[in-house]
Amino acid sequence: MATFPALDGTLLAYDRVGEDGDPLICLPGGPLLPPEYLGDLGGLAAYRSLVLPHLRGTGKSAVPADPTSCRCDRLVDDVEALRAHLGLGRVDLLGHSAGGSLAALYTLRYPDRVGRLVLACSSPRVVGLPISDDDRRQVIEPRRGEPWFPDAYAAFGRVWSGDPTDADWQALTPFTYGRWDAAARAHAAGMDAARNDAVAAQYYSEGALDPPATRAALAGLAVPVLLVAGEYDPSLPPHRAAEYVGMFGRAELAVLPGGGHYPWLDDAQWWVRTLTGFLD
Repeated sequence: MATFPALDGTLLAYDRVGEDGDPLICLPGGPLLPPEYLGDLGGLAAYRSLVLPHLRGTGKSAVPADPTSCRCDRLVDDVEALRAHLGLGRVDLLGHSAGGSLAALYTLRYPDRVGRLVLACSSPRVVGLPISDDDRRQVIEPRRGEPWFPDAYAAFGRVWSGDPTDADWQALTPFTYGRWDAAARAHAAGMDAARNDAVAAQYYSEGALDPPATRAALAGLAVPVLLVAGEYDPSLPPHRAAEYVGMFGRAELAVLPGGGHYPWLDDAQWWVRTLTGFLD
């Protein structure tokens, strides 16, 4: 672990995984989960040196005096401080899930400092792209043969009818993985233990996003973008991912067959091959 000061003096931490290759700053999702759940990104660390920041208020970073500084748009300053701390004139950037919103906002503010941008199963909230219940049903219906499906589907109905329990949210977890096996269960349990709901509530709080302005800016963005989606990911179904890609000036879409919200767990070889092909 290493540390650096943010512009407001908050002490922030980051991990380095992998010694070979150019640095790749990887922004975790959650929102505001510590980055340990990313691991070595399915072996990507053998090709790139992964820089995994603990965003303010999470993991090994300090809790800021001003909670609103954990807003997505304000975290852009912390990413820029990390780039400067690393002594890099230009960086490649990856954002997973909610971290994709931060990665997109950073790239729009500092387009000359981003070489390539990877959005992995990225949240479309930053561009105001809605994901409906019908969108989600399209990607969960093909999984009816799974032994966990009946309980998960019943929970899905209660969640989207507006009357869920905590147990219902938990029951939905298998839908986010391409395979609900022992590795997926362990991964999910680790993330649950790391959540800080009070901090996470600030990320998308009022004023953090301006979707119309973001969409307009993305259309003129010259930075090459790769959007990775999973065939079964209810957070960003492939047909919605195609809409998202169309908002960028220069972007391509890669969909992992049978993949969920964590594609490096579902098919590490496909993931590494796809990302190294784009980044190199």
